[in-house]
Amino acid sequence: MAERQLVVFDFDWSMADQDTDRWIFEVQAPDIRRKMEKLESSVQWTDLVAQSLREGHEKGMKREDIEHALKIIPYHPAMVRAVTNLKARGKTTFLCLSNANSVFISTILKEKGLDTLFEDIITNPAEWDDSGLLRLRRKIDPEGPQHGCKIGCSPNMCKGEELDAFLGRHSPAYDRIVYVGDGSNDFCPVLHLQSHDIVCCRTFGGLPKRIARDGETFGLKCQVKYWTGAWELEEIFDNL
Repeated sequence: MAERQLVVFDFDWSMADQDTDRWIFEVQAPDIRRKMEKLESSVQWTDLVAQSLREGHEKGMKREDIEHALKIIPYHPAMVRAVTNLKARGKTTFLCLSNANSVFISTILKEKGLDTLFEDIITNPAEWDDSGLLRLRRKIDPEGPQHGCKIGCSPNMCKGEELDAFLGRHSPAYDRIVYVGDGSNDFCPVLHLQSHDIVCCRTFGGLPKRIARDGETFGLKCQVKYWTGAWELEEIFDNL
């Protein structure tokens, strides 16, 4: 049993059972959602979401519309139990490391009664302005210095660098790190884990594909546990 462990969560399709960026437009503005599908290959994703939020605002999508969509996002009861029970046992710190944004994540966590779960939420910053527009920007300013990740992280953030920075701010070292993720941009931070650490890899998404294709090439060291439904992650957490 680890005396001091860190559980790191991606958010979309890892904690919530949907992609927050896409979900709000599927609920409130399907025409914009379809437009995002067409532009995804040519516009950086965080910029595209920010652009789509502006377009939705211009078309009358209000703050309460977005908040309503976030509050009804699919979110499995077993996920709430899993994290609540693990935190209640003590010894575990939770970190959120996500390419969503601060407003989406905090709104959902508050709705689920989990707003005090995470020690830190590292994500793209967002805030409401007086007109009700949600202003979103990349965590890394595109006009400033960029990260140098060669693994495949998005321009807005290198999750591996962010994980290392968090660990540098929190000493002593954790006895074990458990990373919960699903997407290809979770591959970089997973490579920073050691043999006694665990990645809880959701069976769909880009992460299992990257692990299968590139894990050996890039020297993946950690244990890999696969899960599909939140009830299976709950089983893993019950044994941490």
